[in-house]
Amino acid sequence: MHNSSVPSNQEVPSTGKLIKSTIFAIIISGILLVTVVMPAEYGIDPTGIGKATGLKRMGEIKVSLAKEAAADRVKDMAANTQAEAVKEEVIVTVPEPAQSTLNHEMQVTLAPDEGTEIKVTMTKGSKVQYLWETDGENANFDMHGDSKKLKINYHSYSKGSKQRSEGVLEAAFEGDHGWFWRNRTSEPMTITLKTNGEYSDIKQFK
Repeated sequence: MHNSSVPSNQEVPSTGKLIKSTIFAIIISGILLVTVVMPAEYGIDPTGIGKATGLKRMGEIKVSLAKEAAADRVKDMAANTQAEAVKEEVIVTVPEPAQSTLNHEMQVTLAPDEGTEIKVTMTKGSKVQYLWETDGENANFDMHGDSKKLKINYHSYSKGSKQRSEGVLEAAFEGDHGWFWRNRTSEPMTITLKTNGEYSDIKQFK
């Protein structure tokens, strides 16, 4: 004995009804596609319903945002490519020419009350080792610098009265730097100056 029941012919849909239902579903889907999906997703509104319902505006905004996002991705890719190119660029640094290292020994003889000066031409920060001494008594001295280029007439390093002095002169600026001596004794005086360091020229001024 079987408990299952067999449906009658009236309960089973006919082939015609199935075809009609399928066609109806396709028509409804097409209507939804044209009136809802296309305006809302792509801003395309062939019927005008999307404009009336605001779906077309929604779709236009989505399309605009998608285009902007795509443009931003292109810009980012270009920027990354340029950054990688900069990283791979070889930077060549040309070293500045080194300051000449010179050494000199000079002598000057001063009559009583006579004065003279000797200066070396230096760049800012350059250093010169020096030693000067007289052949007798003290000489009045003034170690200073000046620069025509920078319009500096006088910059003092030290002054006084000595028979001998040695040390390192470091240029405070680009220009001429050196020593002025005056013989305040009653006898002639010879001064010997020795220099060694970073300078390009040495000159005596009467």
